[in-house]
Amino acid sequence: MSLINYRNCLTTAITGVRLFWLACCFATTAAFGAQTEYPPETQAIPIPDRADLPLTKGPFQGTVDSLKQYKCPDWFRDGKFGIWSHWGPQAVPGDGDWYARKMYDQGDGDYDDHLKVYGHPSKSGYKDIFPLWKAEKWDPDHLMVLYKAAGAHYFVAQAAHHDNFDNWNSKYHKWNSVNMGPHKDIVGLWQKAAQAQGLRFGVSEHLGASFTWFQNSHKSDKSGPLAGAPYDGANPAYWDLYHFPAKPGDDGWYSNDPRWINEWYARVYDLIDKYKPDLLYSDGGLPFKDAGRTIVAQLYNASIKNNGGELQAIYNCKNQGSGEFTPGTCVQDVERGGMNDIQPYPWQTDTSTGDWFYNKHSGYKSSGEVIRMLTDIVSKNGNLLLNVVQYPDGSLPPEMETFLSEMADWMKVNDEAIFGTRPWTVFGEGPASAIKQGAFNENVPFTQRDIRFTRKGDDIYASVLGLPSGHILIRALAAGSPLVNGEPSQVTLLGAHDPVKWSRTANGLQVDFPETLPCKSEICFKISGLTTVAEVPQHVLASFNKSLSQTTAIQADDAAASAK
Repeated sequence: MSLINYRNCLTTAITGVRLFWLACCFATTAAFGAQTEYPPETQAIPIPDRADLPLTKGPFQGTVDSLKQYKCPDWFRDGKFGIWSHWGPQAVPGDGDWYARKMYDQGDGDYDDHLKVYGHPSKSGYKDIFPLWKAEKWDPDHLMVLYKAAGAHYFVAQAAHHDNFDNWNSKYHKWNSVNMGPHKDIVGLWQKAAQAQGLRFGVSEHLGASFTWFQNSHKSDKSGPLAGAPYDGANPAYWDLYHFPAKPGDDGWYSNDPRWINEWYARVYDLIDKYKPDLLYSDGGLPFKDAGRTIVAQLYNASIKNNGGELQAIYNCKNQGSGEFTPGTCVQDVERGGMNDIQPYPWQTDTSTGDWFYNKHSGYKSSGEVIRMLTDIVSKNGNLLLNVVQYPDGSLPPEMETFLSEMADWMKVNDEAIFGTRPWTVFGEGPASAIKQGAFNENVPFTQRDIRFTRKGDDIYASVLGLPSGHILIRALAAGSPLVNGEPSQVTLLGAHDPVKWSRTANGLQVDFPETLPCKSEICFKISGLTTVAEVPQHVLASFNKSLSQTTAIQADDAAASAK
């Protein structure tokens, strides 16, 4: 045999072995699947073309100019605080956010954990996690009572994450929580519980990014004994979950593939049609240009139709990364961050008490941290949407039960300084006033030297972001301040049984603290009798704001007065 013929035969043999190996991998996956639970093949209705899903009649169309008619409803501006259930199958492994993607990334810790606990992703993939998510201890009615007591005025349920699993009775997608796992309409049951407590109800969709996000599932190990063995996402039988392969160059946060855009539109349209949410959140900028704008128009028009001619809907998206954002057409969302001044339009911070999904390696925020964050956000015309981490079974970690109880205690005393308020002329004073604006910047070092203002009618609320002792000097309310006229008629410490001593000079409004404070976290003063100056010249306001960003004068024992 010639050398060339030998090489050809060897190549043919190697190719044959490799093809046999790949077939075995898919066969093994199928055999594993036979022992688990998969959705019925006949459940999902074929995805219609976007043109076949009619836009509800109303004033909004899928154009930027049309969406500029939008006006944020008062329920959102008054509500200030929402609780979010960012919960789904990715909670099961206990490794936190993005598990469904990172388990297909050889070398990542989640890949290693998956290998140890569930097996190699060529044989046991993300789809095999679904039957393990049973939500057997989930009691949405009980949880909603706790959430309302903790101050939530609206509740948001995660409808679908990037993992392409729908937490509702999805019309066009068979991989959903009714067919699999809990065998429950998670979104529907959350909605029923929220409405029973009088809370507005919203849904979050993270689907837009799913197509490119999940392409890792089509790959294989680059080294090791199973190098080259395709992960289960490469099997065409599961492409309705893991998606068909992306075209070269289609690797942004949002895909440009019209097939995926059409599917996203149909599924979100179904979500709006079934549950008629008061709020829809997208994890990114407004997705997919015309398709995304038309979905928002559908949300708004449907809201008008379902609410006696009044627009009651909120659409949240982000002003960062991919997608569109046009101020005034929706409510901007800032992930794990905030703003550095009062914003002209209402906005929202979204964050979590811990990791986004349950993470056995992660800690949790304290109630004090969240209260200070909430107060700062509200002073700048914003809302806070907070994910309260749940175990995979739907119950709460003990830390979250304690957290909610502490939030409820604080709200009983101080809720009037938060809900139904509007920003005052300036948002606050103190060293943390000049904070960085934007996403992923939430660890602000608030102290007892920082004050935040809100107003309700003629009353001004001054919240101290810590627990000082001695007295505090509020310089924005000094005699001769360009922000107010008149004299205070009353200064009250919310929750205190006894009146507080106060005096006013050209340096500021000095308030003495009682020996016993009504809260274990931030305290709030209510100042009555002053008249807020309606229009302060911008150059005066700018100069005054700059002076207020300096350290607020507090007479206190630093060790005793540090924020808890």
